[in-house]
Amino acid sequence: MFGSACQDNFLFKPPLLKASSCRVPVPILVMADGEKVIYTSLEVLIAVGCCLGNVLVIWAVWSCRALSQTTFCFVVSLAVADLLVGAVAVPLAVVVDGRLETSFYCCLFISCVVIVLTQASVHSLLAIAVDRYLRAVKKKHLWAAVTVCWLSAFILGLIPMFGWHNKNTTTAENSTITCRFIMVIDMSYMVNFNFLACILTPTIIMMILYLLLFNMISKQLRKGVGRPVESRSFYHKERKLANSLALVLVLFVVCWLPLHIMNALDYYTSAEVPVVAFYIGILLSHANSAVNPIVYAFKVPKIKMAYKSILMKLTSSEQKGDQSSQTLDNNVSSNSNSTARCSMKIKPQVVLIANQDG
Repeated sequence: MFGSACQDNFLFKPPLLKASSCRVPVPILVMADGEKVIYTSLEVLIAVGCCLGNVLVIWAVWSCRALSQTTFCFVVSLAVADLLVGAVAVPLAVVVDGRLETSFYCCLFISCVVIVLTQASVHSLLAIAVDRYLRAVKKKHLWAAVTVCWLSAFILGLIPMFGWHNKNTTTAENSTITCRFIMVIDMSYMVNFNFLACILTPTIIMMILYLLLFNMISKQLRKGVGRPVESRSFYHKERKLANSLALVLVLFVVCWLPLHIMNALDYYTSAEVPVVAFYIGILLSHANSAVNPIVYAFKVPKIKMAYKSILMKLTSSEQKGDQSSQTLDNNVSSNSNSTARCSMKIKPQVVLIANQDG
């Protein structure tokens, strides 16, 4: 990989691409065929995990009727974003890795969808942090707040569609191209705006909010030494839930930060980042959407109980199905046996009558 500040990065490595800020075409190294097979296989596994896990989260919150609680409503919003990562973003990320021939603006729109889903996750996490600290969202305004999260994600993620994208002077924008993320998305948008302004800044705000929340809960617990047991129990539950949601935020940072740091290094410095490292960063960022349901299963009691309830319903329905099928088989066999017995009783009478007639 030959690198400088104008070297293309993130997902896709087109040969001899002249970016908007580059004056010299840059030779690009791509993954070998074996590495591509491994990468695609891992993406498929991650996509399946995202879909199954987050469908279970949505089902669990719905079944335990916790949607009226603001925090769990935002958790569902985050689960929907993670579900769409598995169902939409991961397949699109594989497709726009040089495997699709399309128009410039179609490729640009597909690439923007991936960014929109990332922004939706960030805004849902921010809404959860604000809700836990300020308790500012009332039930009647709940869905309006969720709508704002997604609307702002669409606005910020679709900005490249309105002009902040790469201008390719070698081909017309309405001609067919091999769709690659870096061919259409400007790295100044990805690093300066998407990462520094729209991901890093909200993440710092969320961390501050959680620190303030933990400090407030600790103060209340220290003050509540002589208070009723119910009051202390409430704050203990609040701290457990805050710990779980903070862990979700930490995992988001751990999974997404490496990729964005590599982008920033590649954009601002002449550091050479291996191609394989970029693809590992991509896999790690996508895997974050599959990890959250596991965190809920172990750390959020209400969702954990809902998981168990769903599992019990599924297993009991299977057992009932097996029992009913066995009952049906027994009924059929008993009916056939009774029919056989009836025929054995009737047959001698018929023979006797026939002999009498003869």
